[in-house]
Amino acid sequence: MNHDLDTVRSVATRVAPRAIELRRAIHRRPELGRQEFATTQLVVRALAGAGIESQVRSVGTGLTAEVGTGGSLVGFRADLDALPIHEQTGLSFASELPGLMHACGHDAHTAIAVGIALALKELGPLAGRVRFIFQPAEELFPGGADELLGEGAIDGVQAIIAFHVDPILPPGQIGFKTGPITSSSDRFLITVDGPGGHTARPHDSIDTIFAAGQIITQLPAILDRLVDARLPLSLVFGRVQGGIAGNVIPASVELSGTCRSLDRETWERMPKLVERLVHEIVAPLGAVATVNYEVGIPPVINDQFVVAEVEYAVSSVLGTHAVALTHASLGAEDFSYFLQEIPGALFRLGAQLPDRKTDLHSAWFDIDEAAIETGIVAGTTAMLRLMACDW
Repeated sequence: MNHDLDTVRSVATRVAPRAIELRRAIHRRPELGRQEFATTQLVVRALAGAGIESQVRSVGTGLTAEVGTGGSLVGFRADLDALPIHEQTGLSFASELPGLMHACGHDAHTAIAVGIALALKELGPLAGRVRFIFQPAEELFPGGADELLGEGAIDGVQAIIAFHVDPILPPGQIGFKTGPITSSSDRFLITVDGPGGHTARPHDSIDTIFAAGQIITQLPAILDRLVDARLPLSLVFGRVQGGIAGNVIPASVELSGTCRSLDRETWERMPKLVERLVHEIVAPLGAVATVNYEVGIPPVINDQFVVAEVEYAVSSVLGTHAVALTHASLGAEDFSYFLQEIPGALFRLGAQLPDRKTDLHSAWFDIDEAAIETGIVAGTTAMLRLMACDW
């Protein structure tokens, strides 16, 4: 990095208040996935104020922007969408739209990305270019990352990073992990069918409830014996629906849930394996099972080199105390689509509140806004470092 770290810190700190103001504006008017039209325009105006041009997607949600000229091209991704949750925080800038809330920190991610862009613009000239990708629909299934990939959002990009706020990591710290950091997420719907009948005579019918119960108990247990125990796997049922009366065997029972893994090969095995096992479980009972397995989001697997370079940059500008080891999560993040194509990494940004604990996707979720300045300082320095790498 050719830029003096004190200067980087000073510039990043100076733009932080504007980023916080932007975060609050986005927070007040949350928009769901693929509906982020106003949020997109807020970002366009914030960048334009610093002379940075944006390219808004043809559908009107999401955008890209570049800072710098020539040299290596690296990327920073932020997400735009909110969640269908009614906010309970009581913040002065709380959501003004009932039933909608930024409960996952995407407002902060977007503000940090804009802050990094403003800081880099002021710091120029740069050793290369940074493409900022503001992605819609991260919370949807499937999410917006795959769409952006198909539209060429990362064409020419040699490496990419993203931050995600962490409500259990203190402000001023950033969580690092090489390898898997978030899991895959697939959905399934299993339908168990039979002729239906009277509960007094299950032997004359097919007990679909009993068959469904066997799937619920046996499927996760059998998977535990067929998948390497060193590779975390989670198959959990979230909905069971069937029956209309206590003395009637229903003709159909539905089971739905998710299957998650931190290992890519295990993730790729699951569709066929789950379907085979479901059929084998119900076969002795005479029930007919239909499995609709929907492959979703791959695991996020952080590149070792990118993690090392960003760790060096962060420790240089914020000190070694800012670097924290973090854990893998079975939550999913569609940033993984980008990492299937180019090296990159997802980092956890400490945002724990000083007086209380909250969780992501909670109606009471909030962050310590000091995390925004930390994210801008760290992200700006990381981008300078990655631009200087020999890709």
